[in-house]
Amino acid sequence: MAAPQATYLGKKSGKVALDAAVFGESFHEPLVHRAVTAELNARRRGTASTLSRGQVAMTGAKAWRQKGTGRARAGALSSPQRTGGGVAFGPKPRSYTVKVNRKERRRALRAALSMHSERGSLGALDASSFSAPSTKQAAEVLEGFGEGGHVLVVLVDGEDTAALSFRNLPRVRVLRARDVGVADVIGAARLAASPGAFEELATLATAPAVRVVGSNDSSPAGSEAA
Repeated sequence: MAAPQATYLGKKSGKVALDAAVFGESFHEPLVHRAVTAELNARRRGTASTLSRGQVAMTGAKAWRQKGTGRARAGALSSPQRTGGGVAFGPKPRSYTVKVNRKERRRALRAALSMHSERGSLGALDASSFSAPSTKQAAEVLEGFGEGGHVLVVLVDGEDTAALSFRNLPRVRVLRARDVGVADVIGAARLAASPGAFEELATLATAPAVRVVGSNDSSPAGSEAA
């Protein structure tokens, strides 16, 4: 199988060699779905709130007498079935965060990036070619990079000029590599990144978590967990 590559977009010719361990991962749909769901849930603010019948500021007096009116019995006016009453089983502030293991999250990111590599929707950007912010130049770079859907542009720190150039284009989203999640990669029809961004994405998708070692631990400080 040929090594994964990303062709430069725009006037620059050439290709960027990609890490086969990251961009050659087999797609695991249940794992990717779990990671995307967890990311989207974590982005929810969880501030929706309603008043129950016990929290509604309303008189506690009986609406009318129990008998003799010809009407149905009625108690508190704050009951959920009455206008202005409380809400039954309404939302309350809560956290929607769902835990996903680090190894699963990294594999899901590799699977999402490999999906773009397999279908040819990866492109490389020469961020150094932007000497000044230019939306026109950014549009020319993306010209011919497929039609329809959104484009995710991934850059790293120090490539602010290129980021300013791409951010005003319609249907284009610009993110730093360290802020990219599985949901961002899956939700984009095409992904364009600078060589530095590809390297940082590969690091995020493969690097194990660093374990904090105590003073009494015999292992070397700063060693990485297996």
